[in-house]
Amino acid sequence: MGFLILFVLIGVPVAEIWLMIEIGAEIGAPATIALIITTAVIGTLLFRVQGLATLRRVQGSLARDEMPVGELLSGFGLLLAGLLLLVPGFATDLLGLVLFIPPVRRALAGRLLGAARAQGGVFVDLGGLRGRSPQRPGAGEIDGEYEDLTAGDGDGPASAEPPASDRARIDDKHRTTRES
Repeated sequence: MGFLILFVLIGVPVAEIWLMIEIGAEIGAPATIALIITTAVIGTLLFRVQGLATLRRVQGSLARDEMPVGELLSGFGLLLAGLLLLVPGFATDLLGLVLFIPPVRRALAGRLLGAARAQGGVFVDLGGLRGRSPQRPGAGEIDGEYEDLTAGDGDGPASAEPPASDRARIDDKHRTTRES
């Protein structure tokens, strides 16, 4: 894990700088800068369009009482793709553009889930667990049994007043609290 972090923090910027120098030598500095800005703008537009479509799919899944796991993973892939396109550089731009392709995102999400399961990650199938929205009939109702514990011996209705002996103890407790 340490090598991965080191690679990301040092290796990626070094590779990006090298690529910018090489491409800038071929097409010139102004064209290189224009290309970097263009990829950032295209990435922002793609993120907006595909992100809104993913959000609509999430809302549709929730409306059907389904867990939108696939849509959420796709949204995470879109976020990563958008961030990669905003970072100046050609290698990150290429990776970001590839992540904007839906089948690539789905394949990557499937591999990540498979790897997490293989590493002992805990995943629960929530397909049968569906919440109810407040607008649906029966929402907020609880089916169960109860026992009235306030009833004394079961001969009559329970009284809201405690027995006289308990009232005396309660009064003594409050009196000592007030006197302290």
